[in-house]
Amino acid sequence: MKKKEKKIFGYELVLDLFECDVDVITSKKKLKQYVDQLCKLIKMKKYGKILLLYFGEKEIFTKGYSLVQLIETSSITGHFSDYWKTAYINIFSCKAYDHALAGKFTKEFFKAKRVKSRFLIR
Repeated sequence: MKKKEKKIFGYELVLDLFECDVDVITSKKKLKQYVDQLCKLIKMKKYGKILLLYFGEKEIFTKGYSLVQLIETSSITGHFSDYWKTAYINIFSCKAYDHALAGKFTKEFFKAKRVKSRFLIR
């Protein structure tokens, strides 16, 4: 019996960013700019418009923006906490990309003081 070859479905960068610049994570304009610049940087083509909503306002620690940008090879998602000054970003694509470059750019864009990063091959 022939052994099945393992296939790679995709690549996912998971970033938890701490002590972000609150002026950046609370700006709809800046968050759109982040997605546009990131897609150009890692050579991903956006599919449709960004979904960018502000909600969770019933509790001070849950309010903030969330975003979803479909890309032709999967998606970029982000969740932001005004109160905690944190950002949680997932970049998933079945097309390979420079995850180290994406992580460095993201940290710098949000002016995060600390980042927890994980890269998964799925």
